[in-house]
Amino acid sequence: MAETQVQTLPLQVKEEQVISPWREAWRTLRKNKLAMVGLGIIIFFVVIAVLAPAIAPYPYDEGELVMKNKPPSEEHWFGTDYNGRDVLSRVVYGARISLWVGTFSVIGSVVAGTILGLLAGYYGRWIDMIISRVFDIMLAFPSILLAIAIVAILGPSLQNALLAIAIINIPTFGRLVRSRVLSLKEEEFIVAARAIGMKDSRILMQHILPNSLAPIIVTGTMGIATAIIEAAALGFLGLGAQAPEPEWGKMLSDSRQYIQKAPWTVIFPGLSIMLTVLGFNLIGDGLRDALDPRMKN
Repeated sequence: MAETQVQTLPLQVKEEQVISPWREAWRTLRKNKLAMVGLGIIIFFVVIAVLAPAIAPYPYDEGELVMKNKPPSEEHWFGTDYNGRDVLSRVVYGARISLWVGTFSVIGSVVAGTILGLLAGYYGRWIDMIISRVFDIMLAFPSILLAIAIVAILGPSLQNALLAIAIINIPTFGRLVRSRVLSLKEEEFIVAARAIGMKDSRILMQHILPNSLAPIIVTGTMGIATAIIEAAALGFLGLGAQAPEPEWGKMLSDSRQYIQKAPWTVIFPGLSIMLTVLGFNLIGDGLRDALDPRMKN
């Protein structure tokens, strides 16, 4: 009987590189030209803020009255203000303040809102009722009026303005996280985690929170733009940064009476606010498209 020889053919298996969701999101984001423009604008202002002492040609709080309201020139590229201070130097240092207030106020809102949203969405019942009603009460007031009330109680200062902006934005992130938790806690992997006796804290930190990061990041990025506008509004009303701090909103407020005589004192701070907010909005739109599975082909 002839032996049957079985010839084993080499199998060529094509290995597919496993791409993490975050790396895939970055690849998608890089293809979005408007998002890259927004990222470039943000990087530009961040570099200016970090290198402000090296970039600013003059001290932001020193000026000469003989140079009052001088138009842009080779000596003062952005002109001077009503106190003879260099507008370019004040705009450069103002980037530090606006980015600092916008970033850290949103970080505070995200942390507090996420914690409250996780508790309300996961445990429900009376915890959800109390937290949700507090959010509803806060959202019943126009955000800027609530911020004005908080600063009026605490006293006008940049730190109190930052705190007020953080407080008024907590409900935005809290309700976002709560809605995400409500949809996730009934998923099979969460039910399985409960069935094997996993603690609630581990479920929240290891399963629910990581799956809620995408909308938090998108909303937080756009929230920085909103926080910068709110900080400028409080500064314009005299409730934010105080003289001689070169906050962009405060610069607009101090120069509004010279808008016809020295328009450059208003134009350059206003353009800085517009470009910074535009940059965060563009990158926020790009992140939404990159992180939202429904936006992908």
